[in-house]
Amino acid sequence: MSNLFVHNVNVLGSVATSSLAAWRGCLVVKQGKQPEKPLVLYDIEACPYCRRVREALTALNLDAEIRPCPKGGRRFRPEAEAVGGKQQFPLLVDENSDTVMYESEAIVAYLFREYGNRSVPGFYRSKTYQPALGSLASAASALRGLRATPAKAPQQPLHLWSFEGSPFSRLVREKLCELEIPYTIHNLGKEHWTEIGPAKQRIKPGPYTPIPGGKRDAFFQVHKRVQVPYLEDPNTGEGLFESSRILKYLDATYVS
Repeated sequence: MSNLFVHNVNVLGSVATSSLAAWRGCLVVKQGKQPEKPLVLYDIEACPYCRRVREALTALNLDAEIRPCPKGGRRFRPEAEAVGGKQQFPLLVDENSDTVMYESEAIVAYLFREYGNRSVPGFYRSKTYQPALGSLASAASALRGLRATPAKAPQQPLHLWSFEGSPFSRLVREKLCELEIPYTIHNLGKEHWTEIGPAKQRIKPGPYTPIPGGKRDAFFQVHKRVQVPYLEDPNTGEGLFESSRILKYLDATYVS
């Protein structure tokens, strides 16, 4: 079975995950104020409760330091327990307000209140059926991003430009989680309805022009396009678009 075929199957599974999650974590609800000290999220990519927090981060277009804590992981799980008192995820640490917080519903409410200056939008509020759908969404991605795989630890965290609902970005986040590679997530949520659709076939035809002054505009000024995922590794100087290339790079560079 070719690597390309497997990758395409995984992309379809990731699309199903986004669909079951109602494509939350794609559009920016309100541009939040990026805090002076970075938010830190101890996270399991395949966990549906962690997904809810990441969706809120995209809705507010907030960046965060992700410390992956897959099952069987040894790199950040002890640190999370030392910080919060137990190995339960998601765990949010916000040094700007001396906040250490468990429970996805509480964290989502905190993020919208603290950084969006508003209550949680209806689309992001907890529903009774969400745990079941969230578990199905994780299953659709074959529970990738759940269990640790032996890997070398980078000296410096990586940087990933992404947004939660992106099926291609999810594949990269799953790999980073499995390898326990810490990274800064730079959320590039869609800032207007005209940006809906893949980077090469958006709903609005013609040349792409991001909203001036936004995070997408800043990215566009540097790269002359807005496409996720985009990975930068300060340990090697690499900068890569395309999920398939990034996955190959991570395996070649960090898998033991």
